[in-house]
Amino acid sequence: MPIRMAPIGEEVEIKRVSTDERVKRHLENLGLAVGQRITVMSSDGGAVILRVKDGRIALDKQMASGIFIACV
Repeated sequence: MPIRMAPIGEEVEIKRVSTDERVKRHLENLGLAVGQRITVMSSDGGAVILRVKDGRIALDKQMASGIFIACV
C-alpha cells in the first residue's frame, strides 16, 4: 500500500521505492530503503512525517507517492 495510507503510529516496512534513480538514491541516503522499518507520524495536509531510526523526516506528496509499504 502507498505510504500515505499507512496507519499512524504503527511500524511498517518499506517494500518498494518507485521513483527515478536520483530520487531513490536520495531517499536511501535518508534511510528510506527497501527493508527499512519506519513509523508514519502524520500524513495530514501536504507532507508525510516519518520516524526513521532516531530521527524524523518530512516528505512532500510527490516523494511519498513512490514509497510502498507493508504492515509488520
